[in-house]
Amino acid sequence: MTTIRPLAGRHEYADAVSLQRIIWGWADLDILPVRFFVVASGIGGQLFGAFDDDFMCGFCLAIPGIKADTSVYLHSHMLGVLPEYRNTGVGLQLKLAQKEDALLRGIHRVEWTFDPLDLKNAYFNIEKLGAVVRTYAPNHYGMTTSHLQAGLPTDRCIADWDLTREKQSAAEIMARIPIPAEVARLKQSDPNEGREIQQRVGRLFQEYLATGLIATGFERSSDYGTYLFTPCPSK
Repeated sequence: MTTIRPLAGRHEYADAVSLQRIIWGWADLDILPVRFFVVASGIGGQLFGAFDDDFMCGFCLAIPGIKADTSVYLHSHMLGVLPEYRNTGVGLQLKLAQKEDALLRGIHRVEWTFDPLDLKNAYFNIEKLGAVVRTYAPNHYGMTTSHLQAGLPTDRCIADWDLTREKQSAAEIMARIPIPAEVARLKQSDPNEGREIQQRVGRLFQEYLATGLIATGFERSSDYGTYLFTPCPSK
């Protein structure tokens, strides 16, 4: 059984740095160093690790933020799980620990970014956790060294997770964005087609969000992953 607990100090921060190289394949230029973990721990951030006995197999890091209306939220900047521990529920355990800790501190909202072409992650964020997408950020981080990005711009959806609200029953679906299930393979084998898909998805996302719709659902089939858009309710 995997155990979730706060990271214990610099030696475990260093383990999280090592995991970044394995999980995302980043060069040193893109890796968060130990000193960032130290800063996050000192300003009210969250630093949780997933441990198989004493072996760290995943981690998440969040930092506090303040909205324009002065409300406080957590920006969940990074969550990663080693490949051999994926599909075992470790990611969900980390997110639920994040939720429990936030609520104990009176924080009711968590946000994070994710690649709109990562269909498994989209399903997890929207359907399992109940987050919605209100914002689409083209090339949010600039170009990155991660092999997972396959040389494409870092377009990102921003997941908005209201910790006080259970996933709502689906409202009338007003728009859809279907994405081929093979998009992860296409990004690696045919970057031009991957970029065409990314551009189409980005254009539609921004068009729908601009009309007052938000992504509140995600359907999966053997051929497609599909974002579902409904009218934006009050926050």
